[in-house]
Amino acid sequence: MAAGGDSGAYTDAARDLAAMNREAGGALTELPPEEPSLPPGQWLKENLFSTPANAVLTILVLPFVLPVAWILPDVPVLGWLGALYPDRGLLGTLLDFIFSEERNWDAVRTNLRLMFTQAYPESQYVRIWVSLGLLVGLAGVSAGLWADWGGVSLKKVSQWFMTSGGLIVLGIVSREPSALKAADGELVLDDELQVVRESLGDAIADRSVWWVIAVVLLAIGAAIWFGLGDERRRKTFVPVTGVVFGGLGLLVGSLWVINYGHYAFISATAEFVAEPGRTVAMSTKGPWTVMWVLLVAAFFLGRALRDGGRGSTFRPLVNVAWLLTPFICFWVILRDPALDYGYVVAVDIPMFLAFAIAGAAVMWLLTGPDIGETGRIIAVGLLVVALFHFLAGMQGWYPMLQKARLSFVLVAVFALIAHNFAGDAAQRRRFTIGWVVTLGVMHYMVTVINTPSTVVTPTEDFLGGFSMTLFVAVMTMLLSFPLGVLLALARTSRLPIFRVMATTYIEVVRGIPLITVLFFFSVMVNLFLPRGMELAEIAAVVTGFVLFSAAYLAENVRGGLQSVMRGQYEAADALGLTTAQRTGFIVLPQALRVSIPPLVGQMIATFKETSLLAIVGIFDFLRIANSAIPAQTEFLGVKREGLLVVSAVYWIFAFALSKYSQRIERRLGVGER
Repeated sequence: MAAGGDSGAYTDAARDLAAMNREAGGALTELPPEEPSLPPGQWLKENLFSTPANAVLTILVLPFVLPVAWILPDVPVLGWLGALYPDRGLLGTLLDFIFSEERNWDAVRTNLRLMFTQAYPESQYVRIWVSLGLLVGLAGVSAGLWADWGGVSLKKVSQWFMTSGGLIVLGIVSREPSALKAADGELVLDDELQVVRESLGDAIADRSVWWVIAVVLLAIGAAIWFGLGDERRRKTFVPVTGVVFGGLGLLVGSLWVINYGHYAFISATAEFVAEPGRTVAMSTKGPWTVMWVLLVAAFFLGRALRDGGRGSTFRPLVNVAWLLTPFICFWVILRDPALDYGYVVAVDIPMFLAFAIAGAAVMWLLTGPDIGETGRIIAVGLLVVALFHFLAGMQGWYPMLQKARLSFVLVAVFALIAHNFAGDAAQRRRFTIGWVVTLGVMHYMVTVINTPSTVVTPTEDFLGGFSMTLFVAVMTMLLSFPLGVLLALARTSRLPIFRVMATTYIEVVRGIPLITVLFFFSVMVNLFLPRGMELAEIAAVVTGFVLFSAAYLAENVRGGLQSVMRGQYEAADALGLTTAQRTGFIVLPQALRVSIPPLVGQMIATFKETSLLAIVGIFDFLRIANSAIPAQTEFLGVKREGLLVVSAVYWIFAFALSKYSQRIERRLGVGER
C-alpha cells in the first residue's frame, strides 16, 4: 500500500507508474486523478438541483422512479408512503425472488455440474480441471508478463465494502416474511386457503446472521471513508493484484470453512444428494484450491520473467499459446482422441517432413532479396495449384488426403506473404522456422480432429452446458475476427472484384436473422456437400456463427479504416512500403485502435447470442436450465431459479468484457488526439 497525505503523494505514484510503463514497453498508463468526494447535500445540488429546470425535472420524474426501486411491501409502519406504493417495485420483486425461502435453489446447486459440463463422464473429469488449469496458468503468466495492474484507491475500496453491505441490507428487508403454520402443521384456513405470514419486524429480526455481515461490511467501509479523509482516500492505493488474488483466495478459502452444503447427482444410482450442514465435497474445493495456487504461482513466474529482461521474448509465445489453447483444450485434452500411432509413424510424420522440407526451401527462396516479381508469380502459381487440388477433391478426380490439400493451401498462403519478410539471413530464417512450426501445428490438429474420441456420453456432443456456450463463443471470436478484417479490407479495396464480392456478402448476411443462418447450417448445409462428406452439428453452428459475426465485424473495422487520415497512406508510400506492409504496419493498427468499442460490443453480442444454440437442439447453458433441469422428477417444473443463474452468468461475462474494453481504451488513448 502506498500512502500519501500531502499533495505530492499522487504525483509520486503516477511518476513511479510511468517509469514502470516505460520499462514494460508502454503496457501501462498513468492513473487518472480522481475527483474529490462531495458531501451528500452538495452532490444533490450539483447533480439533481443545479438549476431550476433540473429541480423541476427531478421532482416530476421521482414519482415514476420510486415504483421501480421500491423494495418494501405495504406495511402499516410505512404510513402514507406504503399506501402510495402498495406493490413492490422491480428491485424489490427481484430481491424477494432471490432470497425468498420458497425458492428451490437445490435444483441449481444439485445440477451445477450438469449446467457447466452436462454429460462429461465423471471418471474422466480430471480433464476438465486440466483444461481449466491451463487457462488459469496462462492468465497468471500473462498478468505477470505484461504489466503491473496499478492500484485501487481506498476510496473505491470503501465504496465496495459499503455497497456490498447495502445490498445485503436490501436483501434482508425486501424478502417476504416467512409463512406461519397452524398448530396441526397446516396453513391457516379461512374461507379459502390463505398464507398467513409473520410480521415484517419479526422477519427482519430473524435474519441476524445476515445483519451481522452487513453491519461489518458497512463498518469497514465507513471506517475507511471517514477515518482517512478525502485527500488520503483518493491518494492511497492498494495494488490491484493484491485485491484480485486476495479476493479470489477468500472465496476459495471459504469453501473449506463455510457450510455451503454438499449437493450432487450420482449418475450411477440416479440419486440426488442434498446435505446442507457441511462444506462442499473435496472433489470441488480441492481442485479450486489448486487453481488459485496455480494462478498466483504463474503470476510470479511471469513477473520474474519480465523483471529478468525476458518479457519481450516470452510475450509472443504466450500470445500464440492463447490462440492455440482453445483448440488444444477441446480437441486434445477434453476429446481424448484415440490416435493410431502406427498410422502416425507410417503416414503422418513422413507427409509432414516432406512438406516441411520442400516448403522451407520454397520460403527461403521467396524471401531472397533479389527475387523481386518472380517470387510473386511463383506464389500465385502455388495458389492455383492449391485451389486445383481442392476442386479435384470435391469432384473426386483422384484420391488425396485432406491434410495434403490443406498443406498445399498453407504453402500458398506463406508464399503470398513471403516478400514482406525478405531481407537478411536472420529474418529469412525466422520466417522459415515459422513455416515449419505452423505446418506442424496444422498437421497435428488435423490428425486429432479426424481421430475418433474415447469420451463416451449419452449425447452426440461430449460437452454441454456452459462449456459448450463458452467454446462456441471463443471459437466464433477467434475465427470471425481475421475474416472480418479481410472482408473490411476487401470492401475498401480499389479492385472492383474484391469490393463487389465483399460488399455483397456483408449486405446479404446482415440482412438475414442469425437464427435463420443457424437453422441453415444445422439442418440444410449437409444437403449441399459432396457425397460422403458431412458436417458435424457443432462444426455447423460454429461455422454459422463465424460467417454471421464476421459480416458485422467487417463493418466495425471498415469504420476504423475510414478514420485513418489520407496523410498516413501518403507517408507510407513515401517510405517505399508495399501495400501489405502499409496495411499491416500503418493502417490496420490505427483502424483497430479506433474500432475497439464497436468490436468489443460485437463480441459481447456474440457471447449472448450463443443462447440461440438451445433453439437448434444443442444442450447449451440455457437449454440445460430451461429444459433439462425442469424435466427431472426431483425438480419437476423448477425453471425460474436456473434461468436467473443463467442471466447472472451472462451478465458477469458481458460486464467483464466491457470493463476490460474500457481499460484497453484508456491504455491506448482511444478518443484522444
